[in-house]
Amino acid sequence: MKKDIGYLRKVYKKGTLDVGSVGNDPITFFKKWFDQAQLDKEIDEPNAFNISTISNDGFPVSRIVLLKSFDSEGFVFYTNYDSNKGKQIINNPKVCMSFFWPSLERQIIIKGFASKIDDISSDIYFESRPLGSKLGAIVSNQSSVILNREILEDKLNKLKNTFKSKLPKRPNNWGGFKISGISYEFWQGRENRLHDRILFEKIKDKWIKKRLSP
Repeated sequence: MKKDIGYLRKVYKKGTLDVGSVGNDPITFFKKWFDQAQLDKEIDEPNAFNISTISNDGFPVSRIVLLKSFDSEGFVFYTNYDSNKGKQIINNPKVCMSFFWPSLERQIIIKGFASKIDDISSDIYFESRPLGSKLGAIVSNQSSVILNREILEDKLNKLKNTFKSKLPKRPNNWGGFKISGISYEFWQGRENRLHDRILFEKIKDKWIKKRLSP
């Protein structure tokens, strides 16, 4: 049965965006928007973003992950290197990030290259995690097939007993990736679907910005 949802729509009118207002550095402007998203009480996880990778069959694969740090060199998130996303990034480092903050009517799309961060940085972040998150990273062979959830629960309970008096170390197959952006698109919703889109592209180590048609 066909379900017609063509009536689902809203009017975007919370902001505007022009070439002059974004400055000359996309990371700086990203930080401005990210800081505003953090202050918005309607956004539960401003650091949640969609990351798309390319699988061996040539299809893009997308999922939501959490941004844990960023600077002028790129954006860092953590995962199991043996997971589908980890293997896909190692095989093909071209990725795409997408942040969407509906309450602000804003989206940011970042294309770039991902690479592993150094072990010391991964160790430091792993040590900062709650014990449950540390144990979860050890328990899960991410993306592998399991018969049932009880297998995970049993492994977790055994680990809880093992680490009652000591802290777990970071698994070698778990750590961070840093994404270095080569293009940034900032999108601000506007009325009549005439959205504002400003694109930054890196050309010969210089950021070039332009307005895109909606």
